[in-house]
Amino acid sequence: MARRPPALALALAAVLAAAGSAAAGDATGRARAAICGPSCYAAPAGTGALLLFTGHGAGHGVGMSQYGAYGYAQNGWSYDRILAHYYPGTTLGTTSVPTLRVLLASDRKTLMISSTAPITVTDGTGATHTLAAGKASLDPGLELAVDGQPAQPLSPPLTFAPTAGATLTLGRAYRGKLVVDVVGGKLRAIDVVGLEQYLDGVVPAEMPPSWSPAALEAQAVASRSFALATRTAGAPFDVYGDSRSQLYLGVAAEKPTTTAAVAATAGQVLLYGGKVATTPYSSTSGGRTESAADVWGGRAVPYLVSVPDPYDGISPYHDWGPVALTAQTAARDLGVTGRIVDATTTPNAAGRVATLDVVTAGGSAGPAVPTGTPVAGTVAAAKLGLPSTWFAVGVLSLAAPPAGAPMSYGTKVTLTGLARGVGGVVLEQRPFGRPWSDVAPATPSAGGAIAVVQAPAITTDYRLATSSAATAYVRIRVSPRVSLTAPQSASVVAGTERPVLPRAPVLVQEQNASAPPAWTTVVRGTVDASGSFSVAVSLSPGTYRAVVAPGHGFSPGASAVVTVAG
Repeated sequence: MARRPPALALALAAVLAAAGSAAAGDATGRARAAICGPSCYAAPAGTGALLLFTGHGAGHGVGMSQYGAYGYAQNGWSYDRILAHYYPGTTLGTTSVPTLRVLLASDRKTLMISSTAPITVTDGTGATHTLAAGKASLDPGLELAVDGQPAQPLSPPLTFAPTAGATLTLGRAYRGKLVVDVVGGKLRAIDVVGLEQYLDGVVPAEMPPSWSPAALEAQAVASRSFALATRTAGAPFDVYGDSRSQLYLGVAAEKPTTTAAVAATAGQVLLYGGKVATTPYSSTSGGRTESAADVWGGRAVPYLVSVPDPYDGISPYHDWGPVALTAQTAARDLGVTGRIVDATTTPNAAGRVATLDVVTAGGSAGPAVPTGTPVAGTVAAAKLGLPSTWFAVGVLSLAAPPAGAPMSYGTKVTLTGLARGVGGVVLEQRPFGRPWSDVAPATPSAGGAIAVVQAPAITTDYRLATSSAATAYVRIRVSPRVSLTAPQSASVVAGTERPVLPRAPVLVQEQNASAPPAWTTVVRGTVDASGSFSVAVSLSPGTYRAVVAPGHGFSPGASAVVTVAG
């Protein structure tokens, strides 16, 4: 590797030092450190505006807030009072439904069922068989070695029942009986289990078992009501064993506290108009629950309306963000055509987002669409991975300079951008060879517009930043300012360049009469210690220029042309 000429190295170091101290923030002239540190999100170059989402709550926000219920329980509320608050107009009643059918698996090529005790198997003809303790693998042929005989196919469906107080295991241990059938050439497994035993495996999966008894009891009633009110009509099962209904984790999830809560509320459900109420719930409301009509549309449900949730503040998800997403990522996830250049929100009656309104620009540099493209708040939150629909969006963007020739040293440039809904924004710079540093606060106008004048001494990257996120950087290329003195003869090309870069290479070039015109280097020289150069050359009639190409953070700088007459 060639060594850099010492004089040029020293000159470049001086330029870098000057560029680095342009944002001086103390008496020593040292540059302030960047506020966007190592843990800050820095958007990749070329990804457009940066959208910063902040909000409250986690989940759909309809019905009971689990953290809010926990807060009420800590403040002495009973479970029935908690439920009456979150589902106003409902009353406590009882159900006589003894069992539920829970879909555990479908579209499976194989299933593994096991037990520590012999299993009773009833086939589709009503015949009863005994399967030895241990593991049994099933495929759609339903061949099993039962009754001490070699494996033989049995008629579907097969009902597996435990004996001697044991449980059946299908990935997890479950209470009740397992019904295995063949549907479309694949296996399906359904757990037929007592309603209360089902809840023993649901409540600890949906709420921390360490929480207050009243909160756990409220959860038990809400889960029991939700399961019965949302049973699938006309299907061979009532509920799913996952979040499509409620999370059901079987025996391993059972805890004494939650089992006690289920027992204390045995058979109790919430009723409205004589029917079991549909009682959705979510982790965290953010301080106020949401109405079902605003989230899922349709007619308003009288007992699923927005209510205050003052104790929800104990939740770690009460406030969240900022979640930083580039415009490029947001456009892809939302399925929006064009570049997102701005975004605003339209709230609903509960203060959550009814629509996220994005403003796009056509192609890579087309004009902005004057009206935003509305995306439903529920859709936006789901597609962007936001915890809830109670959010605000801030926008940070810094416009890239027009493509073209680099700026000549000493030229000022106005950097423009947008900072709306975001506080504490600063302009940061990264001169070539230097780390990021704080230039100055970026104070927006009332509409969020930002305009900052800079005169970079060397090629420099700029970005808008907060302590948590920074926009994609834009690069301002800088070239030396090169001037030619009037030629005194046809044998010398002389001039100056700034900043002073001793030993920087100088190229004297002649324009070719080609289409398009091109430049050919005819002789080379160097800059002296004063920033001047004088290059001996035999000039024939034509058009010439001098190019200083120091590299190391500078683009080549060209002088104005001179013409040598014939």
